[in-house]
Amino acid sequence: MRPDRVGLYRRMLTSRLVEQAIAAMWHDGRISGEMHLSIGEEAICAGVLAHLGDGDAMALDHRGTAPLVIRGVDPGAVIAECLGSTDGLCRGMGGHMHLMSRDHLAAASGIVGAAGPLACGFALAQQHLRPDRVAVAFFGEGAVNQGMLLESFNLAACWALPVIFVCKDNGMAITTPSPKVTGGDLIARVRGFGIPASAVDGSDVDAVWTAAGEAVRRARGGGGPSFLLASCVRPDGHFLGDALVRIARHRSAV
Repeated sequence: MRPDRVGLYRRMLTSRLVEQAIAAMWHDGRISGEMHLSIGEEAICAGVLAHLGDGDAMALDHRGTAPLVIRGVDPGAVIAECLGSTDGLCRGMGGHMHLMSRDHLAAASGIVGAAGPLACGFALAQQHLRPDRVAVAFFGEGAVNQGMLLESFNLAACWALPVIFVCKDNGMAITTPSPKVTGGDLIARVRGFGIPASAVDGSDVDAVWTAAGEAVRRARGGGGPSFLLASCVRPDGHFLGDALVRIARHRSAV
């Protein structure tokens, strides 16, 4: 089976256009507060979510707009929520970091690492109520140092939960280069829990689609959790308005 590249591109483009519209409204002052977008992560979201169907669940971090749009949530409701409108996904009370859609079994949290335990809760419910359904968690590599996420890996492994942990690695934990605050190798760390883990180029939607497909099939078949480390580059800073500081990872000798 091969990926539907046209469909994947359409989902990626749609999410990019929606987020660009949100960014324009934020710069115009129509949206208040911080705004964290998923621009640069589209291939990860599209490649993973292409394998989800009705009844599958999704736990998101503070960059939830693109995954929700790709999953099929009404973009107008997402934008309205960012505007604080009562027509929004959560009647304007959640804002962009706490987007939820009961119809899509999707929820986001602004708490770093919270997607892990939320996805485990979804996955536990799947085991009891919908045995062939799965849950997906999205988070950044900085979140892997959070205790609640490490506990989620342990719980998912012990209970063989049908959950796919997707780590979006852009090399920066907010404004700090990740290697300065993260010890060891993340793949080796997760494998220490007995969880299959693999790395993939998060800018290659075909590669993400293939790796995610294997993880989803394993989860649906009762094989338990998987971890996917997807590297990516976000062109903007941590949030809109953040002074973008580019760091040369490989400096040539003078």
